[in-house]
Amino acid sequence: MANEPIIDLSTIDLTQVVADRAELDSYLQQRGTFTMVDSLCHVDEEAGILVGVKSIREDDWWAPDHVPDRPMFPGALMIETAAQIASYDYSKHRLCGDVNRFVGFGGVDDCRFRGIVAPPCNLIITVKLVRAGSRMFRYETQGFIQQDGEVSDKRAFEATVLGVLIG
Repeated sequence: MANEPIIDLSTIDLTQVVADRAELDSYLQQRGTFTMVDSLCHVDEEAGILVGVKSIREDDWWAPDHVPDRPMFPGALMIETAAQIASYDYSKHRLCGDVNRFVGFGGVDDCRFRGIVAPPCNLIITVKLVRAGSRMFRYETQGFIQQDGEVSDKRAFEATVLGVLIG
C-alpha cells in the first residue's frame, strides 16, 4: 500500500464529469443496486489514474440496516466501488473498448478501513493501474470522504483490487 495519495485531489475539479453514468454503463455490467459509481471526474489513461465519485445518501438501500440509527457505508461496497472504477479503465483502455468481455472481481489485497463513511457525503475514490495483463489486472485504490465540499486528507480505505477476464 502506498503511503502517499495516488493523486493530489486538490488538483482535480471534483465537480467535473468526464464519464457519466451512461458512459460507465457502456463498459460495466452491474445494474440496479450494484451500480456503485456515479461518475468519474478525472481520467489519465496514460498514467492509469482515475478518480470517481460515489454519493452516499441517507436513503440508500443499505442505510436502514447497516447499522440501524447509525448508517455506515459497508466496507465491502467501498471495495466494490473501487473495483468497478478499475474494471471500467481496464475494459475501456486496456482491452481497447471490447465491451463483449466480462471483467470479474478476482480478489483484494492489503485492505484497510480507516474511517467511517456516513451519509450524507461523497466517497471520492482514486485508482491507479499497477499491472495489466491479457487476462488479469491489479489496481491500487484509495477512498476519501468529501463533506460540504471539503475532502478529508485522511483515507477512508485503501486496498489493492485484482480483476480477471471471464470469457
